[in-house]
Amino acid sequence: MTYDIAIIGAGMAGASLAWSLGQRSGGRLRVALLEMEAQPGYHTTGRSAAFWVESYGGPGIVPLTRASRSFFDAPPAGFCDRPLLGPRDAVMLAPPDDADFHGGALAALAAEFDAGGVAYVPVDAAWLAASPLGPMLRPEWLTAGLLQPGCFDIDVAALHQGYLRGSVDWKPTLVRDAEVTGLTRRAGVWHVETRAGPIAATTIVNAAGAWGDGVAGLAGARPRGLLPLRRTMAVLALDPPVAADLPITMDAAERFYFKPESGRLWLSPHDETLDVPHDVRPDELDLATVIDRFEQAARARVVRLESSWAGLRTFAPDRLPVFGWDGAVDGLFWCAGQGGFGIQTAPAAGDLCAALLLDQAPALDPAPYSAKRFII
Repeated sequence: MTYDIAIIGAGMAGASLAWSLGQRSGGRLRVALLEMEAQPGYHTTGRSAAFWVESYGGPGIVPLTRASRSFFDAPPAGFCDRPLLGPRDAVMLAPPDDADFHGGALAALAAEFDAGGVAYVPVDAAWLAASPLGPMLRPEWLTAGLLQPGCFDIDVAALHQGYLRGSVDWKPTLVRDAEVTGLTRRAGVWHVETRAGPIAATTIVNAAGAWGDGVAGLAGARPRGLLPLRRTMAVLALDPPVAADLPITMDAAERFYFKPESGRLWLSPHDETLDVPHDVRPDELDLATVIDRFEQAARARVVRLESSWAGLRTFAPDRLPVFGWDGAVDGLFWCAGQGGFGIQTAPAAGDLCAALLLDQAPALDPAPYSAKRFII
């Protein structure tokens, strides 16, 4: 069988696009999802501490984030059996060495929020001391901040599984352990060699994340300069235990952020270390560095490091996603470069790419994200 579309990559990008293609086509398309691992989303989607924060990713990403909100609030019937969002405020803190709201890191964030039309509330030392952050952090970290109300935790597993499940009368064909090893186009059809066997499709979609430029090379396309950046997460037990209503908290100077999860603290050094596409592991120095940073900021005592992991967040050079037709190689479409915002923008990004693939009118302007905007 020749598929209409073969999507290379079954993480959040590929899965949300496949689902959206089913919705926009009325279930008429034959879509294959090719996953290189036994478990879809193993490398990035499954390692995300995702949250929905309107400002995250900057002004260029805000339209995608906003357009995704209605899906998260009210997913289609049968998509999932539990809410996709759980309410949680976000707070950006002024660090002790840069606490000037009018000229420091906090002011720079406020200007970025203003550029994106993002709502926020400046908060002072009294507000911070009375918040769940008061008992956790030292006074020098509780001088000023920006509160973003209306943020949320995202149930990543429920979202991803809902996309993979498809709808009542349609679902994509998921092929596991199908690392792509060769791509050849003959007579308008792509012949895809995979470790699970050959696949034929009229169109292929490059949704391979950190492996995206490699897939492009197999197809004879120019790379887009995708940068796989390592992000580390430590899971800590604290004394006293983490408050359940603790906000997502970020150092405005981007040296760490943390959030509560099942009585533990998920803590990241906000690292972006250039790496290569592989099954990435946390670096011991990164873990030691962020724990030290937290201990310098915290009143709470770190009891133990319970676990840790790392994932690859892949960005284009301008940190905007790469969506659309290749422009030089026929039948090749890009859905890549979603960086750290791929979960919270998945509904809108999947729908946008599906519209472009089907030559339908997209709900958002695709021009800022065009795959043709640069070629490396």
